[in-house]
Amino acid sequence: MLSEAIDTYLKVRRTLGFKLFTAQGYLVSYARFAAKAGDVHMRTTTAIRWAKLGQSEASRAVRLNVLIRFARFAHAEERLHEVPPNHVFCHRCIRRHPYIFSDAEIVRILEQAQRLNPPGSLRPQTYSTLFGLLAATGMRISEALALRISDITPDGLIVRQTKFRKSRLVCLHDSVASAIGQYLVHRTKVVGADEHLFVSHRGGHPLGYAIAAETFQSVLAAAGVTAPPDRPRPRLHDLRHSFAVRALQTCPESRDRVAQHTLALTTYMGHAHVSDTYWYLDSTPQLTSDIASACEAYLQGGAS
Repeated sequence: MLSEAIDTYLKVRRTLGFKLFTAQGYLVSYARFAAKAGDVHMRTTTAIRWAKLGQSEASRAVRLNVLIRFARFAHAEERLHEVPPNHVFCHRCIRRHPYIFSDAEIVRILEQAQRLNPPGSLRPQTYSTLFGLLAATGMRISEALALRISDITPDGLIVRQTKFRKSRLVCLHDSVASAIGQYLVHRTKVVGADEHLFVSHRGGHPLGYAIAAETFQSVLAAAGVTAPPDRPRPRLHDLRHSFAVRALQTCPESRDRVAQHTLALTTYMGHAHVSDTYWYLDSTPQLTSDIASACEAYLQGGAS
């Protein structure tokens, strides 16, 4: 009965546009765990015991939140399903501080990507274009990998596969549009009928996240880009973070224009809330220092 309720939950949510790949894995794991405990309905004690299998407090909170969302759905259909309480584990998980690439580091990354083996294949063109696009637009890697050739328009890129299921237009600088055009010339010579923009040089199937992230780490190592000993290593997603920080650093000074600039950036990057953009203001040393300097100058100006 529990497995049937999970199947129904997943089907209903997916008809609404949710993909739920991670949630499905968690729910299937929980169903097996609950079956061994003899449960046929959601039980709070069993849910918490299963969630405790997570390796960190944040992981345990995520696991339990997945069960809570399912339990609320199941409880509406069958009152015997219990809904676990919130806040058993950490409610607010601490977001990791981003690694902000310098302009020089991005140049080295793109140059190293162009040296990838095998020489003369599509692979160097694919990764140098992909990494350059992420750095220049701040797109999510999932959005870039989901792009199709038909999404390239004279006005920019149409991003359809978004995190929050909202399509948006990403405008491109002329240099970025030119780089994509050059990549397409190489791509059409190698790849068959697949419509994805970024494809594997072997067989022409769509490029996957795992291989893209692994290749990025290899390129970082070859380019000599490393984090300080007390910081996590840079990730592919940090190209998006770097774009956001650079965009905020160019923000105009007047209060009204700051609000307009930030809202425009929120829309451009596909953030669900403007608070997701404000997060960069207190999570990045460069911006924190800039804000402190601006406040100090303002206070000194007011005192004089």
